[in-house]
Parts: sequence; C-alpha cells; structure tokens
Amino acid sequence: MNTKTFVMKKISIVLILLISCNTKNENPSPDFETHFEKSKGTETATYEQTILYYNNLANSYPEISINSIGETDSGMPLHIVVLNPDKEFDFIKIRKNKRIIFINNGIHPGESDGIDATMMLFRDLANGSIEPPKNTVLVTIPIYNIGGSITRNSTTRANQNGPLEYGFRGNARNYDLNRDFIKCDTKNAKTFTKIFHLIKPDVFIDNHVSNGADYQYTLTHLFTQHNKLGGSLGEYLQNKMMPALEENLAVKNWDITPFVNVYNNVPEKGFSQFMDFPRYSTGYTTLFNTLGMMIETHMLKPYKERVEGNYELMKSMIEIVDRDAQIIKELRSNFNESILEKKTYPLKWAVNKAKTTNINFKGFEGEMIPSEITNAKRLKYNRSKPFSKKVIYQNYYEPALEVTIPKAYIIPQGWHNIIDLLKLNLVEMSPFKNDTTVLVDAYKITDFETRTRAYEGHYPHYNTSVVSNEKEVHFKKGDYLINTDQMALRYLIETLEPEGPDSFFNWNFFDGILQQKEHFSPYVWEDKAKEILDSNVDLNTEFKNKQENDTTFLNSWYEQLNWIYEHSEHYEKAHLQYPVYRVK
Repeated sequence: MNTKTFVMKKISIVLILLISCNTKNENPSPDFETHFEKSKGTETATYEQTILYYNNLANSYPEISINSIGETDSGMPLHIVVLNPDKEFDFIKIRKNKRIIFINNGIHPGESDGIDATMMLFRDLANGSIEPPKNTVLVTIPIYNIGGSITRNSTTRANQNGPLEYGFRGNARNYDLNRDFIKCDTKNAKTFTKIFHLIKPDVFIDNHVSNGADYQYTLTHLFTQHNKLGGSLGEYLQNKMMPALEENLAVKNWDITPFVNVYNNVPEKGFSQFMDFPRYSTGYTTLFNTLGMMIETHMLKPYKERVEGNYELMKSMIEIVDRDAQIIKELRSNFNESILEKKTYPLKWAVNKAKTTNINFKGFEGEMIPSEITNAKRLKYNRSKPFSKKVIYQNYYEPALEVTIPKAYIIPQGWHNIIDLLKLNLVEMSPFKNDTTVLVDAYKITDFETRTRAYEGHYPHYNTSVVSNEKEVHFKKGDYLINTDQMALRYLIETLEPEGPDSFFNWNFFDGILQQKEHFSPYVWEDKAKEILDSNVDLNTEFKNKQENDTTFLNSWYEQLNWIYEHSEHYEKAHLQYPVYRVK
C-alpha cells in the first residue's frame, strides 16, 4: 500500500465517521408537505395529522403560535393557531395596529376543503412562498368539530366528489355545530365564544362545501346579509369588499358567484341570498359587528380543485383586508358607536322583492325527466350544455318587525342558564344591591307555534307574539340590571326579545313559564266563580257577551269556568309572563 492510497483511505474513513455522527445527532427537519399534497389531492388530513402539522410549524417558525383553549364535547380541547409576522401574540397589542382575520375549519368535518387549504396557507405565509401581510394577523381553529372529525367514513357525504375519507357532520353529541352559536348547547360552542371574544376579529371566514344545484363554479361566497349587518359596515361589505374579492379572483382565473340557494330547482329561475340568523356562525359574529363570510366550494367538483380554490379565496381575502386595514378599523369603530345611538332595531327580515341584482350566472341546462326509480319527474343537469345568462339574485332584505330599544333589561337571578350565557358573551350586568321596585314594560306571551319534530336538541317555537303592559315589578337583591348602552347591544336584543327568530324564548330556554302550576277543581270552583261574577258587574257583562257571541265557548262548560279563573286573582301571574323586563 503506497502512502497516497493510505491517505485517501484515512480521509474516507474520517468523512464516513463525520457523516455518521451528523446524521445520528441531527433532528430530521419536519416534513411540511401536507397529507393532501402527498395524496395528490385525493385525501384530507386526520385530526391528529392536522394538529401535529401545526405543532411542527410553530416549532419551526416563530411567526406561528399554537395553543389549546377550552373543552369540546369530544373530550379534546380546541386549538387556535396564530400567524403574525411580527411574532406578537397578545391580542390586545395586536388590535392596536393590525386587523385580525379569524378562520374556522371543520365545523362540518365532511366539508374538509378549508382544513387542508389553511394548512398550506399558513405554511406558505410562514416560509415566504407568498408575501405575508403587513397589517393583518391570521387566527385559525384547525378543526372545530373534533368529535365529527374523528368519526371518519367515506359514505355520509353521498353527493360529494371526494376526498376518499372525511369526518361526520354531527359532533360528539350529534349536534350540528353550525346551528348552535346563539343557543350554545355544546362545549364546542361555549369554547368558540370564549375564543371569539378573546380574539375580537375584524373579519370571520367559515369554510364549507355546498349542497344543492349543479353549475360551473368551483367557488361560491356567502357573505353575511349586508342589510342585516347594516349602516356603513354593511355598505362596505356589499359595495367594496365583495366586488374586490370577485375581481381579485377573476384575475387569477377563479370564477366565483354568490352561494346558490336553491334545492331541487334550477338556479336560472333566480334565487335569494341566504339569511344567516344568529344560530349560524356568520349570523352570530355579525352581532358583534364583525365582517363575516362563508366559503362554499362546490361539492361536485374534484377535491383537489376545491382545496386549491379555497386556498386562493382566503389568500385574496387576506390581500383585501391588508389593503383596507385602516378603512376596516375606522368603519368598525364608528359603526360600533353609531349603533348605540339607534332608537329601534330590526328583529325580523323579509326579502325585498322590488330591489334585486342581475348577475351573470354560469350554469348547466337542467330539465325534468322521468325517474327510472320512482316514475315521477326528477331534475337532471346536462354538463354538455353549459350556459351563461342573466339571473335575478334577491340580495336585498327589509325589516319585517322592529322593536324599540329599551334603556335596559332586567332579569331575575333565578334564570341562571341565561345569565351564564350573557356572561360568556361579556355582557355588562349589575346586580341590584338591595330589593327594589322598578316601573317596567312586561311582556305576556300571547301566541306561539312549536315544531313537532326535534331540531338540534330542541322543539323550537316560532311565530311568537307578545303584548306589553307597563307595571311596577318588585325585584330582589342580586337580580340583574343590564344597560343596553354597550357593545353587546345586538346580542342582547336578538336573544332577549322573545319575537326574535333565534331568541332564547324561541329556543325553549323559558319553557317553564308555558305550563300552569296551579289549577282548579270544577266542583269547588263553580261556586267561587259565581261569587266572582256576582261581585263584578263588568266582568259578568264581558262573560255574558262572550257566551252570546262564541258558540264554541258556550258549548264548553270547562272553557267557561276556565275563562273566569283566568280573569280572577286566583290565576297565577307567572303563567305566560315573560321573565325578562324592559326599562324605558
């Protein structure tokens, strides 16, 4: 062996040793290719894969933070992931100079597009693949419905084109979480509420996948209804933000249209904007003057295409919010102040049929053909016959019922379930320090209807009507006075006015007042009833008139006795007496 050969061997051995040592001691860098990308756009990440991915991102990029907050019905906590290029994660400090976009994913885990799109978006912003925003901070819940996410299957989304496996719509208690925001039955919703008020976002995005008609678009948007949002903020949403989003996406060759709110019919006949009541995510966030939208990708488009479109839409929204950061800040600040100056509040809404929008809609010809199964007619879209035509879009609403905004509400302390929800939403309340008597407007429930089938854990009421009368009511020490001059004004009115579509009354929270607790025995009451009529001329006259003019009443001995009972001092005051009182 010559000297040269010996030296080369020695060098080789040293290199091998060095390489071996480095390989052994180095931690392998995390793989930031998502499960969606690894599967070539056919699969979605599991809950475990998703959280691990964000943990790895947070460990690798100081611009990202991940934290677990609160409980869910699944027994596992919710997570929030924050992306701030300034590496500041104190929301009080963030709000001073930046706008906050809050992205919610996996509320319906079978609609998983946003889960995968957001993972890629956060990675690309963190690593500089796309330019991070200067004036905007992103916050996301990676998967909101954890219980539904871990119940994976490939069948329950019967009409959906991918992914191969996905989660289930119901949560661990089989609640649809996008019907639970205002009533807050689930631990998920309670934790979301805490997160929402911690963040206080300027813009809220909830990622979904559509049902319904077939059409050419992969992307549809469902902004919160602009008339309901109201004022300058609603005008900005309708006339600035939404057109900017559509234009931004058009430049990228991503067509988008308003959410196609039709079922078992063709869109070209026209359709109305979806009304997002407070049970829904964007309806709830609107109560606190947040600009809200749902992204609804089209279920029939390939999964890869849907996720990519979802990614681009969120990217466009970030660009718009970053550009308009100061405008949004001023609009929200001014709007929050202006709403407190209003005298009335729209409680119910109806489509304004006189004011509509013509949109250029790209659809497929649809026709009714004989069904080979039922022998009836069925709707069939023909994808070989695409069209582009003007379609009437009813996106203007007008108030159908308005209420006068009271100076304050009073709620007795015994209604602790309601009080707990008010506190959860940071409602400012003051307990009476002493027993006190207050002149109030008191509601009596005069009529309502009730669903005959269960809906999200309730048999809700609807078509509720009330009558109001002014009276003095004695309140106990510890009962709560709630002034309406506060940022939770909208929330208070929507929940505490019983005629509201999503009021606490209509969600059965006050059903205890609907049942009489005391009654009469007819054989005893008959004699007392006669004494009451004999001693009260006006009441006796009213009774006789009702007998003469109401045959049904005349033919029912019980209804006659009950009428006298209800008009006597013996009738319980609590029956149908709404226990939340208004102070003028």
